[in-house]
Amino acid sequence: MKKYLGLDLGTKTLGVAISETGIIASNLTTLRFLEDDYDDAITQLISLINERKIDVIVLGYPKHMNNDIGVRGKISEEFKEKLVSRHPIEVVLWDERLSTKTALRMLSDNKKKKEKQRALKDEMAAAVILQGYLDFKGA
Repeated sequence: MKKYLGLDLGTKTLGVAISETGIIASNLTTLRFLEDDYDDAITQLISLINERKIDVIVLGYPKHMNNDIGVRGKISEEFKEKLVSRHPIEVVLWDERLSTKTALRMLSDNKKKKEKQRALKDEMAAAVILQGYLDFKGA
């Protein structure tokens, strides 16, 4: 059975979710790094990949509502290339439109305090991204 990590890449954080069954995604952690220091993010991520024996990465792919790829989307493409060059692994770019809004709505529905919502939003967004991929793949 394949193990998956879902990722929500920001400028200073990398939200991480996991699925060990290929059915349900769970938020895992938020990796922090200096602004735009994606090499450090990748180093931390590779440790997690090895520790958890991950087979597939599902990386959030920001697109505009008209389906155009903007600056953030290009950064995700570059992140994927750097990761694969340092640690060969299957990486799927997955449309992440509205994932953060969905995550924040889920957190507020659960009556989490604002500070806790901010702390969890990146890894919850990663879980939304990963769950979307798993649902599509299993459909």
